[in-house]
Amino acid sequence: MRFVIQVVSRADVRVDGKNVGEIGKGMLVLIGVSQEDTRETADRMIRKMLGLRIFEDQNGKTNLSLSDVEGSLLLISQFTLYADCRRGNRPGFSYAGKPDMANELYEYIVTKCSEQVPVVQRGIFGADMKVTLTNDGPFTIILDSDELFGNVQKTK
Repeated sequence: MRFVIQVVSRADVRVDGKNVGEIGKGMLVLIGVSQEDTRETADRMIRKMLGLRIFEDQNGKTNLSLSDVEGSLLLISQFTLYADCRRGNRPGFSYAGKPDMANELYEYIVTKCSEQVPVVQRGIFGADMKVTLTNDGPFTIILDSDELFGNVQKTK
C-alpha cells in the first residue's frame, strides 16, 4: 500500500464538474492499493499516517500531528501509484490491486479514518477526478508499506 501525503492549506476534488470533497488545513492523501494488501496493512498505514508530526508548531518546527492542528483529510484512490515503468514508455499496472479488492480497502480506510478524524472527505473510486490543492510548504511524504513494514513486493 502506498500513501502520498501532502500537507495542504486547502484541497478539493471534482467529478464531472461537481465538487465531491473539500477540506481546509490538513492532508490530501493519494492511496494506492496493491494486490497483496490487507486490512491489517491498511490499519498499520493509517496508524503511521495519523501519527506523523508534519505540521509546524509555534516555533516553526514540524512537531504536530493532524489531530494536534485539528486538521482534515481528503482521501483519493489512485491506482497509478503502482505504475511499473521498468519496460518501455507505457506504464503497466499489473501490481495494482484489482478494482473490487482495491475499492473495498479504500472504503475501509475512509471508514477507519472517519472514526478518528472529525472531517474526512473523499473522492469517488474509479472516477475521472480533478484534484486541486494548495500544498503548504510544500511538504509531501510517501509511505510505502513494503518499506515501512518489511513486506516483500513481488515484481512482474
